[in-house]
Amino acid sequence: MLTLLNLLSAVTLLIWGTHIVRTGILRVYGTNLRHVIGQNVSKRMLAFVAGIVVTAMVQSSNATAMLVTSFVGQGLMTLTPALATMLGADVGTALMARVLTFDLSWLSPLLIFLGVIFFLSRKQTRAGQLGRVGIGLGLIILALQLIVEAAGPITHAQGVKVIFASLTGDLLLDALVGALFAMVSYSSLAAVLLTATLAGAGVISLHVAIGLVIGANIGSGVLALISTNMQNTSGRQVALGSLLYKLIGLLLIMPVLDPLVAWMDSLNYSAQELVIGFHLLYNTVRCFLMLPTVGLMARLCAWLLPEREQASGVIKPRHLDPAALDTPSLALTNAVRETLRIGDLIDTMLVNMLDVLRGKQTAVTQQMRTLSDEVEVLYSAVKLYLAQMPREDLSEQDSRRWAEIIELAINLKLASDLIERMLRKVQLQKTSQRRSFSEMGLEELVGLQTQLIENLRLGLTVFLNGDPQSARQLLREKRRFRAQERRLAHAHVNRLQRKITQSIETSSVHLELIADMKRLNSLFCGSAYAVLETADIGALQLNDADDTNHSP
Repeated sequence: MLTLLNLLSAVTLLIWGTHIVRTGILRVYGTNLRHVIGQNVSKRMLAFVAGIVVTAMVQSSNATAMLVTSFVGQGLMTLTPALATMLGADVGTALMARVLTFDLSWLSPLLIFLGVIFFLSRKQTRAGQLGRVGIGLGLIILALQLIVEAAGPITHAQGVKVIFASLTGDLLLDALVGALFAMVSYSSLAAVLLTATLAGAGVISLHVAIGLVIGANIGSGVLALISTNMQNTSGRQVALGSLLYKLIGLLLIMPVLDPLVAWMDSLNYSAQELVIGFHLLYNTVRCFLMLPTVGLMARLCAWLLPEREQASGVIKPRHLDPAALDTPSLALTNAVRETLRIGDLIDTMLVNMLDVLRGKQTAVTQQMRTLSDEVEVLYSAVKLYLAQMPREDLSEQDSRRWAEIIELAINLKLASDLIERMLRKVQLQKTSQRRSFSEMGLEELVGLQTQLIENLRLGLTVFLNGDPQSARQLLREKRRFRAQERRLAHAHVNRLQRKITQSIETSSVHLELIADMKRLNSLFCGSAYAVLETADIGALQLNDADDTNHSP
């Protein structure tokens, strides 16, 4: 019983080590890996190589699958190069399995020792996250040693012999068991490494081990398909294509498996080396043979999983991919894109409000209410998405970006409520009270509203690009807006002194709208401060002369 517990603990340690390495690499190099995948899609071979590189770094084809399906789901990548990338991912995980079977026992304590020191002392920095990766690699190597030690006594246990005796070399049964183990361990790499270790210890025959390895590959494909179940159709098409390629590989290897195993058994290599060598050779040959067919497979997947039409009138988040949460840089980029969608809705609301002021539209209450509801939906989605990100694991830069996103999302939500109230005020005085603004007063409100729309668009640009020069320009526009607001308020009071009837009747609404626009402008310009506070020390010290020159 104790021996079995030791084996289970070692397997668990192996799974945990691969998880630590994967998450650590994604947190440090997530953006760079995204660029590697996203920029190498013009040719199939480049996409194939990108899949090998990324998977070799994160040590998990499942992690690569999550990245690729996320890109396809967001429209950043088409289906054909995505399938080529997934084929490269299968080769990458086979390469890492080969590397990890070398005699690296001396490296395990060194990696764990240095990794713990860096991770605990500099947790929020890149060096700290690289220390996390070192801990994971050390745990993987240590787990492999423990599996070898625990597997020895197990070979003599009668119960274990009975269990493994049921695996008689039937490829379909062995493949099913291998797929189940890969799904339970959530890692085909862990399943293959354990299979190779058990084969080297004599617990299972070479024929059974080969079947388990093939099944582990299929299990990773099933895992990817399950992981993309909540994504849109494009993302699930990638996972489906990857799984179909693995099933085709099973069909192709079945006729030649027996003579192949017999030939391998005659070679002067250990069983562990033969299993790992087969895994690498099988994936490499299979993927190179399948690479020319990615276009055909893309069409087949599009036929099997056609795009579903979204219900009209229902807005849903487009970019908040849950699979990207393990990659903070990618998850933050997704949140930025969704927040910009909220900004576009606010822009539409302001344009509609401008048309109401000009008298071009009269019945937009329902449309504005719909836009406000859509802002609420996207705001809640962004807020919950960011809440799922563990902030303690974010770097200092990512932590600042997290705060900027949530701050802008809150400001845009407040702006939506404020615009809706402004519309009610205008329509109330036009319909119920039968009053209209004076010609001069209307011109002033339209001009201020137009300037407000321009500041919103500039604020969204500053939020997206983080350009200090644009941020300074936004603050100048904010000061210009405040000067304009004060001038228009004084001009309105002057009209009251001249006893202009329309100005007197609409005075309260007129001044309230100006005050509301001032609050909106402050909400839109908030992104400038976040940029300038990190740009340089004197960034917020604007030139008063410049502001004066820009003032009307």
